[in-house]
Amino acid sequence: MKARVKWIENVCFMGESETGHAVVLDGAPDAGGRNLGMRPMEMLLIGMGACTSFDVVTILKKGRQPVTDCVAEIEAERAAEVPKVFTRIHVHFVVTGRGLNPAQVERAVKLSAEKYCSASIMLGKSAEVTHDFEIVEEAA
Repeated sequence: MKARVKWIENVCFMGESETGHAVVLDGAPDAGGRNLGMRPMEMLLIGMGACTSFDVVTILKKGRQPVTDCVAEIEAERAAEVPKVFTRIHVHFVVTGRGLNPAQVERAVKLSAEKYCSASIMLGKSAEVTHDFEIVEEAA
């Protein structure tokens, strides 16, 4: 896997993936930025959330669960001193569908957390990563 990050100005950068996708990252005005894009640490959390959500949805679909939506709400805490690494990350899944089996949802979340989600497992080397979920019944 390859990526390229190009400095634009001040603390603004353009990140490009080898698959041809691009994203702007920028800092807050007090750090010399213009607030034109996400902060790098925000991008890490979003990447982790997308990685684990991908797993949960894929596992539920393979298990023939009628999932119609999945939202990962993520809260994180960082160390007070530099390097300000994540020290705690909590992922709360809101999984929507018709007649979802709670045991299947729990299994999908657990498999992602413990086996499949590379991002969660990697961040778990420096932070306490926890997960929980709720199921929302979709109206007919």
